[in-house]
Amino acid sequence: MAQSGIDSYFMITERGSTYKREILAGVTTFMTMAYILIIHPGWMGAAGLDRGASVVVTALMSGLFSFLMGMYAKLPFALAPGMGGNAFFAFTLVKGGIVPWEVGMGMVCVSGIVFVLLTVFGVRELIVRLVPKSIKFAIGAAVGIFIAYLGMKDAGLIAFSGTGIKIGSLGDPRAVLSLIGLFITGVFLARRTPGGILLGILVTAAIGIPMGITKIPESLFAAPASIEPLAFKLDILGALKVEYIPFMFTFFVGDFFSTLGTVLGVSQKAGLLDKDGNLPEIGKPFLVDAVGTVVGAIFGSTTITTFIESASGVESGGRTGLTAVTTSICFFLAIFLVPLATCIPSQATAPALIIIGLMMMPGIRNIVFEDFTEAFPAFMTILVTAYTASIANGISSGILFYTAMKVLSGRIREVHWGTYILCVPLVIYFLGLR
Repeated sequence: MAQSGIDSYFMITERGSTYKREILAGVTTFMTMAYILIIHPGWMGAAGLDRGASVVVTALMSGLFSFLMGMYAKLPFALAPGMGGNAFFAFTLVKGGIVPWEVGMGMVCVSGIVFVLLTVFGVRELIVRLVPKSIKFAIGAAVGIFIAYLGMKDAGLIAFSGTGIKIGSLGDPRAVLSLIGLFITGVFLARRTPGGILLGILVTAAIGIPMGITKIPESLFAAPASIEPLAFKLDILGALKVEYIPFMFTFFVGDFFSTLGTVLGVSQKAGLLDKDGNLPEIGKPFLVDAVGTVVGAIFGSTTITTFIESASGVESGGRTGLTAVTTSICFFLAIFLVPLATCIPSQATAPALIIIGLMMMPGIRNIVFEDFTEAFPAFMTILVTAYTASIANGISSGILFYTAMKVLSGRIREVHWGTYILCVPLVIYFLGLR
């Protein structure tokens, strides 16, 4: 009876899934995004925040809002402090000497409050509907390219030089391990092995032990640090200065379109979108991440956003909120199991991200390539996402190119009047980028 109740609540059978598949998907999602427990506190520490407290806050906020995403929105999306927003906060605002970190957290909180208001009044959902259909179809592929890029970078298979991107050092044991993992995971998927992505991560991590890449922790448990150095230290009044508005706008636009891209792209893969490329009740996941940003800032975290690595869980079969709830439990446990949670090297999860990038590509078949005014903006969405490593940049540029192409082609009436209005803040966004 209890199982029937859980099944009914999460619509597990209705969405063609099973308990086992949802739980495995949740664990897989956690494994691919557990790096946030290292990266985010490290960047916050570089900006002068207490690193130990940041580890606990990161795990708490990720666990809490992944749980709410699963229980309230009933979607297989996990949340955590967003990459990009935290880099902007740590290195541009704080280390750049523009504001103290307390004021920076105030900015994050204010942008989150704006998110909440826009979500409650349905403005965010309206904006989603103003995004042209061709751009929505391109988002899935753009997200796939971005995920594959992250995987290639984490694997050490690409490197950056003064002339651009080049092949990484294939003599590096870390790159070798990633290549091994890529083939192992690929074989698991080709043979349709249940939980193939998770198995690929675990087997690759195990191979990394004798290679000296996977570090066996000295202890499994660690007492969590106090969050007192970060919690309730934000300065909202200090953030409300006119000269800080462009920075808050950067937080706002970046997070808005990153979340939009992730939600639509991953939902497309999960088969949750309608015929127009929209996600029914999209206001629910938007509200969760908006509230997450406000609460996160209060406790000392940068913008909380839906993580693109949720695609790994979806590819493993996750279709319901039970996936997100499972991921949240992993994050809560990680508060006490930080050494164990962080011992999986990025070279073990990178192959999964590369393969998931492939799985995100089919959506482009819905783009009308015969119509240049539809195909070109979609292509630019993918291209800009790939070359700037930013979903927000990709979607924003796609909308601008779409509008420009329609207007210059004499097809003004094909563009919704609201899309013209939407272009104004997007132009301001690009002008404000550094």
